[in-house]
Amino acid sequence: MYIKKATITNEVGLRARPATFLIQKANEFNSSIWLENASRRVNAKSLLGVLSLGVTTGETVSIIGDGADENEAVDTLYELITSNFVE
Repeated sequence: MYIKKATITNEVGLRARPATFLIQKANEFNSSIWLENASRRVNAKSLLGVLSLGVTTGETVSIIGDGADENEAVDTLYELITSNFVE
């Protein structure tokens, strides 16, 4: 299991468009990937799950990966979040 924390700094938080980018990127990996905010953990490959977190600007999420490519998956999602969802 590999975990990294990232702070959401874009203007809208994890709303529809940024969440879609995150999910598309997460689905490129075989590992299980979760996002955790406060005490809630959701599947990072699920749009409803990610949106249900209600993450807003300035909040921190944990990106958790478990599987063969967990390091690459978590690092890639971390970079996406910290770049304000610009690829």
